[in-house]
Amino acid sequence: KMASAYESFNLRTTPEKFYIEACDDGSVDVLAIDRVSTEMTLTVRRDVPATAETRPICGLMGTVRLVAGMYLVIITKKQKVGDLLGHAVWKALDFDVLSYKKTILHLTDNQMQDNKSFLTMINSVLHTDGFYFATDYDLTHTLQRLANTSPEFQEMSLLERVTPCVFITMKSSCINGKIFEWSIISRRSCFRAGVRYYVRGIDSEGHAANYVETEQIVQFNSAKASFVQTRGSIPFYWSQRPNLKYKPKPQINKTVNHLDGFQRHFDSQIILYGRQVILNLINQKGSEKPLELAFDKMVTSLGNGMIKYIAFDFHKECSRMRWHRLQILLDMVAEMQDDFGYFLVDADGKVLLNQEGTFRSNCMDCLDRTNVIQSLLARRSLQSQLLVRKMGVLHKGQQIEDQADFEKVYKNAWADNADACAKQYAGTGALKTDFTRTGKRTQWGLLMDGWNSMIRYYKNNFSDGFRQDSIDLFLGNYAVEEADWATPLRDPKDWKFLTLPIIMVVAFSMCIICLLMAGDTWTETLAYVLFWGMASVVTGGLILFNGRDFVDAPKLVQKEKLD
Repeated sequence: KMASAYESFNLRTTPEKFYIEACDDGSVDVLAIDRVSTEMTLTVRRDVPATAETRPICGLMGTVRLVAGMYLVIITKKQKVGDLLGHAVWKALDFDVLSYKKTILHLTDNQMQDNKSFLTMINSVLHTDGFYFATDYDLTHTLQRLANTSPEFQEMSLLERVTPCVFITMKSSCINGKIFEWSIISRRSCFRAGVRYYVRGIDSEGHAANYVETEQIVQFNSAKASFVQTRGSIPFYWSQRPNLKYKPKPQINKTVNHLDGFQRHFDSQIILYGRQVILNLINQKGSEKPLELAFDKMVTSLGNGMIKYIAFDFHKECSRMRWHRLQILLDMVAEMQDDFGYFLVDADGKVLLNQEGTFRSNCMDCLDRTNVIQSLLARRSLQSQLLVRKMGVLHKGQQIEDQADFEKVYKNAWADNADACAKQYAGTGALKTDFTRTGKRTQWGLLMDGWNSMIRYYKNNFSDGFRQDSIDLFLGNYAVEEADWATPLRDPKDWKFLTLPIIMVVAFSMCIICLLMAGDTWTETLAYVLFWGMASVVTGGLILFNGRDFVDAPKLVQKEKLD
């Protein structure tokens, strides 16, 4: 049984202290935070001054130091997502960031501006969907890991084992008149966290970018089963910095030993999950081909019998709407999936089966193609779980695909999972979710993919630097020094940043004016149009050539992201 936390709180504020008061029945604990010394002490209710201003809150997110000093981050609104194995799971919806200091008049104008920017960053991360919590259940671990942990671990402080969840859905479903609970939990890693083009590959510790563990849980008559998969960026040192091109060319770092980080990554994966089957879904031609060849070569060089590598060119195999060809990959891995099995516990809590390995899927972003494959593998596992004697929800010969009501719930939940992962990493919902939702590719889905791709292009080039800075600040990768006189936010832009776009706009405008207001002769008009047209084309070319100078790059933590 996990060490449980309090469920409801009051925040009581005086000019000297914040008091966070537990409101559960029989609770007397109060956390007192000194607003001057920042010291935290545990006290009791009678020590709180009667004059303290009181407001109900849902929880405490933490504290963060900005230019003006310390800030308290509280959860002000929550929503119940459902019950997981009898435990309430909540989604944090709204937050407040409160200053310890009563005034910021001691700051200079520049410091106030920087403090305001940092506050905006913290708020932008807080209002990215995906913060879930439970007060009496550990959401951060899979059922199998929890079953194999010691009672001491279960009783550890929650502070010592916290990881953010990116997506949770819980559905009560019915097949053959039997009601069962079905859930998906996706857990995003805090290590090497960031946005699409600024964080690729791995760091020196072997942590992969956009690494997500996804667990599918089913419960019927107190029997429980779970199936775990992972996704993560191609695990060696490569980058794909935005440069105004629609698809920047990936660059593999040629100056480092890739095998060290690669080995660290898979050593940790094998300890956590057992055998690994890598499903590499990237293109085997064009700019993605060198990554596929390097991945294959590194697995061969490592020579670890616990790792199997499968390359499947998703776009080539499924081109011209041939989505049925995904079955080729499923058939290829069916025997391995049956060998891995899944985690199964009977109604008495006795472990009957353990999952012996996982599929580690990746594409370039580990979003769109990856999610399609993960949903198909998870369905195959669920088919087996619901047929097993301890569950017995499906009758022999029945297929999940034929259960129309559940199939709709299943597909939509996996598409929602895709959207949640994509919004945090790429800035928009996932692509190809029409296939996940309906089982087929539609013209409307292609249009929506086009729209999302345009928004991704804009965000990746012109707003992702700010998003990356926000994540680094939130996770503590960048530490603000109180009353910092100079922060990296003040780095001046190169002269090209303003000069070239202004010249291009003026030249293009003059070109249009010359076309609309013709000169005395057509040769004169043509000369003007050619001159201004050429000027706009040349400056446009210069802007593209110097693309990296024009994109919104991160300012707070840069070296760690270049790898």
